[in-house]
Amino acid sequence: MPVMGEAAINRPLSRKSTNDEENRPMAAERTLSIIKPNATRRNVTGLINARLEEAGLRIVAQRRVRLTRAEAEKFYAVHRERPFFNDLCKFMSSGPVVAQVLEGNDAVARNREVMGATDPAKAAPGTIRKDFGEDVERNSVHGSDSPENAKAEIAFFFKPEEIVG
Repeated sequence: MPVMGEAAINRPLSRKSTNDEENRPMAAERTLSIIKPNATRRNVTGLINARLEEAGLRIVAQRRVRLTRAEAEKFYAVHRERPFFNDLCKFMSSGPVVAQVLEGNDAVARNREVMGATDPAKAAPGTIRKDFGEDVERNSVHGSDSPENAKAEIAFFFKPEEIVG
């Protein structure tokens, strides 16, 4: 049986208040996370998932896939005119990725915080990209940048019935 971290043990289970509005749980937000080929190749998927969970995000869907070049181009179509597009698509189709749906309060922002800056050299200590990234392209993880993009990105990888939180 897994051992809960001290932070989880000491966290209050609920707030007590006479104000019903304060006691209503916030609607959980969802975001997409992709563990990139350089991270799956180095077998650090579990370490990355632990960081996400420690940040209060729940993994409610997950699949390991190998994107085709065409799928990578479709997923990253927003970057089609950027100079790094071809290299990015080649890299993202070079090996397996782990696509996952994360759920939690402010999931998009929370995931982006735990991921760190796009460039691992500029990422804060303790972030996923600082600890596991190799360079700007091989920074180990992708995360949605807005709730609107999260919906589209999640739909790219998962059917609604595959998300079981």
